[in-house]
Amino acid sequence: MTSGPRSLPGLGTVSRRGFLRTAGGAAALATLPPLLAACSGSGGSSGKVRVVGVADEQKPIEELLALYRKAHPGDSFSTSFAPTDQVQTVVRTQLAGGNGPDVHVLYPGSGSAMSMIELSKAGLLADLGGQTWTKQIPKSFDAAYRSGGKTYLYSAGSSVIGAIHNKKTFQAAGVEPPTTWTELLAACAKFKAKGIVPIALGAQTPWVTQLITYALVPNAVYAKSTTFDDDMAAGRTTFADSGWADAMGKYQELLKRGFFNDNPNGTTYEQQTSMVASGKAAMAVQVSSVLSNFRAATKTPDDLAMFPFPGGEDAAQLWIPAGIVVGLGVSARSKNKAKAMALVEFLGKQENINRWATAVSAIPFKRDATTRIDPVLGDFLPIIDDNRAVPFMDQRWPNAEVQPAHFAAVQDLLAGKTDVKGALGQMDKAYGKKS
Repeated sequence: MTSGPRSLPGLGTVSRRGFLRTAGGAAALATLPPLLAACSGSGGSSGKVRVVGVADEQKPIEELLALYRKAHPGDSFSTSFAPTDQVQTVVRTQLAGGNGPDVHVLYPGSGSAMSMIELSKAGLLADLGGQTWTKQIPKSFDAAYRSGGKTYLYSAGSSVIGAIHNKKTFQAAGVEPPTTWTELLAACAKFKAKGIVPIALGAQTPWVTQLITYALVPNAVYAKSTTFDDDMAAGRTTFADSGWADAMGKYQELLKRGFFNDNPNGTTYEQQTSMVASGKAAMAVQVSSVLSNFRAATKTPDDLAMFPFPGGEDAAQLWIPAGIVVGLGVSARSKNKAKAMALVEFLGKQENINRWATAVSAIPFKRDATTRIDPVLGDFLPIIDDNRAVPFMDQRWPNAEVQPAHFAAVQDLLAGKTDVKGALGQMDKAYGKKS
């Protein structure tokens, strides 16, 4: 895939209406870490560069900032990290108010209130296009990194969505990673018969709700029509009248067959992670950027691996979702802009792109002889190289309303409050709203 999520970890999204109505902003601020709730950075003049990221960016940011400080001992930084929804709610409000951080989390493309497109349209981002590393961004990635010919996003590369699984649990049950939908159903039935949760689903955490749909849509939609996004934009098709119905139907089939844990809507991402890490569940459909979290949850990280989640019956023609991982932007109103831009220039060096990508199990947008890809992603690379990977679906959505509508539709489906037609109808209604 060539561009992607703003809504996965660090990718979740909230609509503009959502962040504007979230407890009037004040209550939300009160629940956040002091540095995140602070009004320093862009609004201050202390010279300290304020960096705010999502929790999943903490490892690469802290590692690379430590290296940067060695070469720039005179520069001062403050860092803060928080869950995706909280960061999007508060940082977006701060940026609009002129007191946001100097360097902040930024999601690729469009479809999120904190996405590159939305913030650039509001004039809140500095242009990074003068930096050397931006000249090496593949043209096909433009929709994720650029708007109006200007580059606003720093991101190390692409992550993929697939099934993170416990190899010991698979081996104990005598199950091999499935390569077709039929094989997947048979494997899940075998796990269920042995009292093992086939697929852990933490749908209480909103961004988790979308991952199974995203894993299935490439085969159901884009393998048949690569112009689907253009057709949607032109009003020639809808979610309800497309392969999205097949993908959402398969999601519902997994539910009806009892292949998820009890009460997915009452299960968090953290609980989902624990179930797979402990072997209580066989697998979870997840984005590769959270592999480090799954590994941290088990004493034997090598027990965890990842395979492409099969949405069709032809293993040799499997399509997958892959997207640019959440990155960073520089505030257009930063009072420490020169220092903020220098930090991003440092992050754009090949060795640092490699370091960031390694930390989040991503595939760097540019590679050289020093680049090392996480071995568990080996099965995904041939698919990507064969051009059977597509952007995370929200990259071409026209507004910040469709993503939360998708979250809610899946939760309603899991709760039995709607059917496939109703769920996709919710998404079609949101798609038609003005940005």
